[in-house]
Amino acid sequence: MGELRDVFVTKGRDALIAALSQKAVVPASKSNVYLLADPSFAPVAGNLAAWPPSAKISVGWVEFRTRDGAPLLGAAAATLPDGSHLLVGRDIAELSRFTEKIKAAFVFCLLLIFALAVFASVAVTRRTVGRIEAVNATSRAIMQCGLGQRIPLRGTHDEWDELAANLNRSLDRIEELMEQVKQVSDNVAHDLRTPLARMRGRLEKAYHGEREAARDQSVIGEAIIELDGVLRMFASLTRISQIEANTPSTPLRPVNLFAIANEVVELFDAAAEESGVHLKVIGDPDVVAMGDRDLLFDAVANLVDNAVKHGRPKGQVSVEVKKSDGVSVVSVADDGPGIPLSEHQRVFQRFYRLERSRQSPGNGLGLSLVAAVALLHGARVELIDNAPGLIVRLKLHPSGELRPFNSEGAG
Repeated sequence: MGELRDVFVTKGRDALIAALSQKAVVPASKSNVYLLADPSFAPVAGNLAAWPPSAKISVGWVEFRTRDGAPLLGAAAATLPDGSHLLVGRDIAELSRFTEKIKAAFVFCLLLIFALAVFASVAVTRRTVGRIEAVNATSRAIMQCGLGQRIPLRGTHDEWDELAANLNRSLDRIEELMEQVKQVSDNVAHDLRTPLARMRGRLEKAYHGEREAARDQSVIGEAIIELDGVLRMFASLTRISQIEANTPSTPLRPVNLFAIANEVVELFDAAAEESGVHLKVIGDPDVVAMGDRDLLFDAVANLVDNAVKHGRPKGQVSVEVKKSDGVSVVSVADDGPGIPLSEHQRVFQRFYRLERSRQSPGNGLGLSLVAAVALLHGARVELIDNAPGLIVRLKLHPSGELRPFNSEGAG
């Protein structure tokens, strides 16, 4: 349309008629239609016999048929400066057929997608139900046979395998905790049986004997001492439970670790001197960490108490405070027999003692309290061979952030 209008403007009406006559006979344009009409829409030139009635009242693009059953044509109409009318169009029946094919393909795709969705839904449902049934079967087996059962893994490493692995780890942890509860119950019974039996023997002897004020007072005093030991054990258990429940007595604040270590050394200095142990504190006086001062004091005190009691007689015990790689560290080192590597994790269990006969003083709760304090502070406890002896390191983040350490250890 633009090309023909330019011909009319630049060369005139006769040139436009010649151009239309030439285009009408080109074989490549047999599906195109051209028509030049006078102001009354009478045909002047082109390959269209008459001006379509719909183009007389329409502006721009029009669609029409030259006769019933003829191909559908689409054309653009315009009025030239001299009042003549120009129509340029083409057969759009092929486009209509292509549109129908697109519609048919779209419907087919929708049906195919629906069929695939149904198949996928059935497959996913069967797979999901199968994995859920595996979990249910394992749960029933656990209820009937105990915690030894585990959910089978298929090796697909998908979300279901990951869920099954996490549930299995949870069962491992529950089984471990149940075993610890059983062990704690056995140890509590063992540790209580001896003092209670002694108290009963003394009281029974006093009950059947004659009343003597001095002897009765002695029996009562010994019973009180035994009961104080039992009460201390239960107080330690209660304190560990409170710490593990994340209920510190005071909010975490910046505390000077060197000052805490120095106070602990002063507290145990007399006991160390009585045992012939040389006890000292060394390190950086300005090392600070976020924490509960009382709990950290108890943790360091338990470490020093263990080192003095179980270290070498007349040996060396040192408490070192330093900062290493941005981490605040309190280390307690002795030169005693140490702890075998195979026992490093077990010694943090409640009532666990290396001495199987349990004849020496103590109840095996010291390192359990240290581990609980470390857990509350996001810290880590490391046991390191001192060759000879043992080094126990309590590592805390100065900012008090509860993020894991990369090093190996307990806590």
